[in-house]
Amino acid sequence: MPVNANKPHRWKADTARSIDFYNDWFLHFAPLAFRDARGDAIEEVVSAMNSTDNFTKIWVSRLRKNPSILPILRMATAPPLARDRLVGLAGVSSSLVKNMELEQRISPRMNKKQVTEELKKMCGIIKRLLDTEIFSWVEKTTTPTSEDIYRAATVIADRRCSAVADPIIRNAQERRQLSSIQSWLEDRGYILLESPEGTNDRKPGTFSFRLNVQVELSPAKVVNIPVDAVVCPHDAKPEDFPLLIEAKSAGDFTNTNKRRKEEAAKFSQLKSTYGDNVRFLLFLCGFFDSGYLGYEAAEGIDWVWEHRIDDLAEFGL
Repeated sequence: MPVNANKPHRWKADTARSIDFYNDWFLHFAPLAFRDARGDAIEEVVSAMNSTDNFTKIWVSRLRKNPSILPILRMATAPPLARDRLVGLAGVSSSLVKNMELEQRISPRMNKKQVTEELKKMCGIIKRLLDTEIFSWVEKTTTPTSEDIYRAATVIADRRCSAVADPIIRNAQERRQLSSIQSWLEDRGYILLESPEGTNDRKPGTFSFRLNVQVELSPAKVVNIPVDAVVCPHDAKPEDFPLLIEAKSAGDFTNTNKRRKEEAAKFSQLKSTYGDNVRFLLFLCGFFDSGYLGYEAAEGIDWVWEHRIDDLAEFGL
């Protein structure tokens, strides 16, 4: 029996309360999350500056040894360069740039001569566009003071955090949502499994976070689908499938309506592998309007609002 999906008369009021809940969190805690991320970014920038002698030696050898500094170097130019813009300006392989930034490595299958040539092109673009108003010592060939270095590092850290502000807020919100679920479950005697192995053979009264669940896309293709929370109720029978919970938050309506098909696709893949007994619900906080809710309800997906978290009990928990 649905808990919220079959009650459209409550959706508008719940959406309003959820927006208030999200906005209150944002005003009180998002600045702290951003400041924490900014502090981490300053340390990353200082490390990158150390590895390039304060941006005076943006050399192929330095970039090859420290590929993870590339996103910081992109933010050290005037104007700061998006990843794809650097690829276009330098005429280099996007896979090399992505490997350096996302995997912190040089593309393992690219031959060494090509790597050297492409790193040389990147260094050339970055040195040409380096923001020398911030790094004035580069043109003056003087030695920066510790105050100069820290001041420059804070500017680049701000640029870096501003470029990824949405993920910073989204990750902080997800951590808070999972923490809310954990507190609610532990208050009712559930035990967190730190290293879960799968959905099978789970003990009643346990839960875990960020579990990869295998689904079959075809007889020859099996992939892992990440699920935010997996809960095995206290009274679960051996044949029962655990409850799967996907935490969702949004700071505006536009983004949710773009993403609403993602949950439906995940639910469909789970059902095609494990059958119609799969239980999958959303844990919502923020800007989810009737258009989004109606779409999910039509796909057979129910949800719990974070501002009314006790609804989890109605799912057998």
